[in-house]
Amino acid sequence: MTLSSRRKFIIQGAALLPAVSLLSSCGDNSKQKSSLAPVVISTWDSLDSVNKEAWGILKNKGKAIDAVEKGANIIENSINCCVGLGGNPDRDGKVTLDACIMDDKYNCGSVAFLQKIKNPISVARKIMETTPHVMLVGDGAYKFAIENGFEAESGDLSDEADKAYQSWLEKSEYKPQINIERTQNTIDTNHQAAPSKLEDGSFNHDTMGILALDLDKNLSGSCTTSGMGFKMHGRVGDSPIIGAGLFVDNEIGAATSSGQGEEVIRICGTHLVVEFMRNGHSPTDACKKAIERLIKINPEKAKGFQVGFIALNKQGEYGAYAIAPGFTYSVTQGDDGGATYEAASYFQNEK
Repeated sequence: MTLSSRRKFIIQGAALLPAVSLLSSCGDNSKQKSSLAPVVISTWDSLDSVNKEAWGILKNKGKAIDAVEKGANIIENSINCCVGLGGNPDRDGKVTLDACIMDDKYNCGSVAFLQKIKNPISVARKIMETTPHVMLVGDGAYKFAIENGFEAESGDLSDEADKAYQSWLEKSEYKPQINIERTQNTIDTNHQAAPSKLEDGSFNHDTMGILALDLDKNLSGSCTTSGMGFKMHGRVGDSPIIGAGLFVDNEIGAATSSGQGEEVIRICGTHLVVEFMRNGHSPTDACKKAIERLIKINPEKAKGFQVGFIALNKQGEYGAYAIAPGFTYSVTQGDDGGATYEAASYFQNEK
């Protein structure tokens, strides 16, 4: 048997193996339950909210693009979470929203610096489906939303965000925290499934990325955020940028990210992950190689921020990797409720 034929035999055989229920802390953590089953994967601890909504669409033969939009709507509509209008404001006390969406045909839509609109992901989809453009920003995005039937909200801060803002004003320091999106529940060191909510039932995220593969084997993705709390007014991160915060190539796979968006933009992070998958790497290894590329720019600086990628390929395999420990992601691929895992990380595993 030649080396190439043996490799082909091994790959085909591996596709028949059942999924492993837990991720290890190092090596290739890519999973596959069934090449015929739909799957949804999202950042952070999102099983009971985002994944539940998206899976309900997928299991009923719905489209991946609908699943990722409606999943994002769930988190955007939660006033108690830190995505959407309930999120922390910028340093001027304004909540500004970024979002993008991409389907299996390279169609994509995006909004940035959008205010007073509850569902930026749906505005992004409307841009994708009804205009020749990809991105609208600021007042232009707001005007488009109103003209297309989206209702304007008050713009008032949620009680939780107002409390955080008043506390921030005491020192007015901008110091992004590693894993600020992660819930305060503890993920144990064996990467067991984690709760998806805080004790009071609320969430603690500022970016929600979602990838889905439907029964027709088509991929789509979405990413929605209120951005970093107390950022400079006008700041836009990676989340609304196709190829940075989200990228989908229906021939290969899809990826999304969470963390310090400026760093993801520098390497066109999610596009890079997909290109690594195109070159034969598993989803986990593709995420890992993108993180290594980012760290190589400035290893010392990289110790002070977090970036995590999740990826899903055309065969239904998924994986993740991050700079620092604590980046979690949720996977649903059946009616068993799915599980939340902690991704392997560079500074956790490197000696």
